[in-house]
Amino acid sequence: MGMKNHEIVPLNLIASIADLKHGGCHKVLRQLEKHKLLRFEHGRNSGYRLTFSGYDYLALKALVSRDTINSFGKQIGVGKESDVYIVVGKEKEYALKIHRLGRICFRKLKEKRDYLGKRRSASWIYLSRLSATKEYAFMKALYEVGYPVPTPIDYSRHCVIMDLVDGIPLCQCHTVADPAQLYDELMNLIVLLGSFGLIHCDFNEFNIILDENDHPIVIDFPQMISIHHENAKWYFERDIDCIRTFFLRRFKFESELYPKFSDIRKERSLDEEINASGFTKELEDNYNELMKGIDLNDDTDDISSSHSEDDSDNDNEIDKDSKLNEGQVPISPDSEIQANIQSHADENDEEKSEPEGATVLANEDSNEDSTHDHNQLTREQIRRKVQRKLRKNTNGNHKKKESTKSSKGKRANFLATKYDLF
Repeated sequence: MGMKNHEIVPLNLIASIADLKHGGCHKVLRQLEKHKLLRFEHGRNSGYRLTFSGYDYLALKALVSRDTINSFGKQIGVGKESDVYIVVGKEKEYALKIHRLGRICFRKLKEKRDYLGKRRSASWIYLSRLSATKEYAFMKALYEVGYPVPTPIDYSRHCVIMDLVDGIPLCQCHTVADPAQLYDELMNLIVLLGSFGLIHCDFNEFNIILDENDHPIVIDFPQMISIHHENAKWYFERDIDCIRTFFLRRFKFESELYPKFSDIRKERSLDEEINASGFTKELEDNYNELMKGIDLNDDTDDISSSHSEDDSDNDNEIDKDSKLNEGQVPISPDSEIQANIQSHADENDEEKSEPEGATVLANEDSNEDSTHDHNQLTREQIRRKVQRKLRKNTNGNHKKKESTKSSKGKRANFLATKYDLF
């Protein structure tokens, strides 16, 4: 329950959910960790993580308490998403399919399917549960309309109980009595599934079992989509190509007759009715959100670090923009000295370019006195005025150390000498 939104569940949350005292909860958790049903994670956010072994125990305990199974048998199959075992119930043997999403060889599942929508991440255990619930819902709905699937018996968490099919996978068959008839049956099954409003999306030789009369039985349904999906045509054509390629490679059989996506005539909206067969609306919304894909849990550190770098860069840019808006434009020593030189040159040019009769006679004496006083400034006084102006702007915009100020003074002396201010 806690791992729906937490991959690592803290101890205080476990205690609140279990309604146990802190000491008693800690004792039980240590016992479960000893049997490898839980694993304690150290780090910044320490807590407990439920292992697949612990989740298997919870699911099997629920199935045993409902008298669905009584004993556990051998393993008969291993897939990229699940393991298959033989179990025994009251009457006969069943097949137990345990969904295990997140294997090393299938970590791209969150990217290939619409697992992660608005949510950033989710645990593989919770995704396995949603996958098993969805498969049981599809299997039950297809079985009720007469589609050739194993008989669904029961499910709990990430485990699905179904009837044990007495047959051979198509991938292990090297000869069949009539390849043309089998090819025709498989193509009709794809079209029939489309008439129900569904597309298998993984219709190949690994998910087809032939009974003793060479009639196909279809398995594996978690990835099925509606024919109204935006990529429905592409998945439909891929299922067709998988069967055609296999028959050409294995049985040397090739036919130019095959169905097209435009040949589908929807007769029943099984993709909409599926909500009533166990896959509730709430679970469907969670599944669709978690299947739209986002980011792997392994890449969260890189994403967070890149976001922090971007944020720091944005903050620096904002600070610069705010300074520009306030009029505090940072001025380099070169530009400051050149600006002062240019201001003095502009004043001299204005005085030279002014017409002789344009000014009032009463102001001529004052202008001559001001220009005379300005011309009397020595180069040393001009240099000191430039240095004081430079220090004032530098201290107002950047609070540097005393060593930095001295270096800027040396820089000002050098530039003043360069521009022949002395």
